[in-house]
Amino acid sequence: LCSDISPLLKDPVAFKALLDLLEDHLRVSFPKIDFIAGLDSRGFLIGPPLAQRLGIGFVLIRKKGKLPGPTESISYALEYGKAELEVQSDAVEPGQKVVIVDDLLATGGTMCAACELMRRLQADVLECLVIIELKPLKGSEKLQSVPFYSLLQYD
Repeated sequence: LCSDISPLLKDPVAFKALLDLLEDHLRVSFPKIDFIAGLDSRGFLIGPPLAQRLGIGFVLIRKKGKLPGPTESISYALEYGKAELEVQSDAVEPGQKVVIVDDLLATGGTMCAACELMRRLQADVLECLVIIELKPLKGSEKLQSVPFYSLLQYD
């Protein structure tokens, strides 16, 4: 239950408060961001309204086979198998500054794969941002040198 964001989405006051907190964090932390990149699928719920508030664009990082046009893809290990993520090859230009968002960080595999996709496009990943971090799974340790921010942490 601690990792379910459904109550936030159902409550417009709580969802606005969440976006306010994330927006404040990003405005204080980074004077220039070019894009928010959201992970399929719950990053799509947080990323677009956050990007709109910041006056910047939003980039989709999706499961393989969902995006049109040329894509860059990466395969990565999950605790229960393998998965693949893709981003459109022209989603960002070299040197553009990106914050990657999702609802939850568990083992970190998906977020690491998203960071690698952005690196392949030569983007500058400023931070990985999530609502909830499950600390016992140590996902943030896998991100190594990429800054990481979580609003809530559960032990």
